[in-house]
Amino acid sequence: NLPSDATPVLDVTGKELDSRLSYRIISTFWGALGGDVYLGKSPNSDAPCANGVFRYNSDVGPSGTPVRFIGSSSHFGQGIFENELLNIQFAISTSKLCVSYTIWKVGDYDASLGTMLLETGGTIGQADSSWFKIVKSSQFGYNLLYCPVTSTMNCPFSSDDQFCLKVGVVHQNGKRRLALVKDNPLDVSFKQVQ
Repeated sequence: NLPSDATPVLDVTGKELDSRLSYRIISTFWGALGGDVYLGKSPNSDAPCANGVFRYNSDVGPSGTPVRFIGSSSHFGQGIFENELLNIQFAISTSKLCVSYTIWKVGDYDASLGTMLLETGGTIGQADSSWFKIVKSSQFGYNLLYCPVTSTMNCPFSSDDQFCLKVGVVHQNGKRRLALVKDNPLDVSFKQVQ
């Protein structure tokens, strides 16, 4: 059930996120510390479609790839709420071959980087590696958490994040790749795509 104290996630203009709309995930920092999140080709991947989740090296340059947030309690309305289990999908037109390459998930452990990288190929609403949460990180930003399926599946709005891991950035072949991190999670905000 949707708790009465559920807090909606807000975009940069202060409007509540809507699961029917597309957003860019942008850094709360500017310059070299900034940069939007985008879909790109993973190094050494033999996948037929772009399958990596990256962040541009600066906020000066290209805009990120739009995403949609698909909440686990969408039958309560179109809002997206803090601490709600959700799927993240790149909102792009694609061939049928690449449709499954739009849903975010956490990949296998990468020994060379010492972490698990975010990639695409997840499944909406399934008990796999595709569940995330948005949590408030600061006055102006949010963090993304990866929440593997646990007992929280029965309670999507559980605020117990002991089983959740932070999403941050690692460097892979000169690019900033989203991955699970122990420290320094990525602070982001959301900008509606017009």
